[in-house]
Parts: sequence; structure tokens; C-alpha cells
Amino acid sequence: MNEHNGIFAGADPFEIAVRWLAEAEKTEPNDPNAIALATVDPDGLPNARMVLLKDIEKDAFVFYTNYHSAKAQELDSAHKAAFVMHWKSLRRQIRVRGIITKEDGPQADEYYASRSLKSRLGAWASRQSQPLESRASLMAEVAKVTAKLGTNPPRPEFWGGYRVSPVEVEFWADGAFRLHDRFQWKRHSADSDWQVQRLNP
Repeated sequence: MNEHNGIFAGADPFEIAVRWLAEAEKTEPNDPNAIALATVDPDGLPNARMVLLKDIEKDAFVFYTNYHSAKAQELDSAHKAAFVMHWKSLRRQIRVRGIITKEDGPQADEYYASRSLKSRLGAWASRQSQPLESRASLMAEVAKVTAKLGTNPPRPEFWGGYRVSPVEVEFWADGAFRLHDRFQWKRHSADSDWQVQRLNP
């Protein structure tokens, strides 16, 4: 089966991703769940930024953001995205390309409620990606929101999650003399069977 054994072993790419992330949590000094998320604007110009992956489900990867942000507008327009998860400590990475759907129901409410109070209030105060006059004006908005919403603010309707249902997942591990190991899992749609192949480094 294309010799994907050892650290690549498994019949399910999501299970491999969960295992790799758990290993990274023991070795990576900061934000082992950070991903470089790539989107494209309506003119076809790519955009990339770091966000935190919050869940690996049985068939999708989930992160959260402000729905008014540039990334959200691009996700809503294209309905597709890609990301890279790289761990320097392990010399491994995972690349994902897939279809985007929103997560703005009870699961988003639950995750929002689990965040620190300051982060929840910050979600209300920040007009993400919009011009900002000064940091002082942002802190004044946080103070205003705090006075208005108190210590148990509800999830804003403009803040929630996105789910990436992949059609491609690639696992990469560093190899001697740059002869890296790469295994690509590929399918035509989210309900198709995976095809696995080894790629040249």
C-alpha cells in the first residue's frame, strides 16, 4: 500500500493528523496547532495568514474567526481554501486543500464559551481587517463592550467557525540529503474514497 508505514501508518488521514498534532504538542514550543491558511480574493490574488486550528473532526479541520474579516469574505466567495501545518521541532508538515463550510451553530457557541473572557470581549470589540485609528481606540472599544456585555457575553453573530473538508491531504517528513518522504491522500469529493500515493521529494 505505497509503503506508508511508521509515522505515516494508518487507513485514515484524520487519524494520522491527530497523532502528529499530539506528538507536536509535546515538542513544539509555541502554538503547535498553528496553520498557514491560504485563500484567494475575487480577483484571484492569493492571501495567507496564520490561524489556530481548533479541532480535527472525523472528516474535517475546524478553525474560528470574525465573519467580517478579509479571510472570511474570501472563504465565503471561493468556498475553497488550503493550509499548511508545519512543525520545525519534528521536521514534519501537513498540507490540506479542500471545500469550506461554515460552523455557526451550537459547536461554535460551545467553543466561544470556552475562550477566556478577554478573548470573548475582544471578538466583540475588534472590527477585524478594518482600518484602526490607534491601539487606544481599540482598548476604548473593549472597555465599552465590557461595560455593556459584562462577564458572560454571548457569541457575536459575526464570529464563528469554518470547516475544511479536504480533497487532498499530504503528509511530509524531512529526509536525509533532502530526500523527503511525502504521501498524498486524494479524493474527488468529500464523500469519495481516498487514493494514496507516494510523491517524489
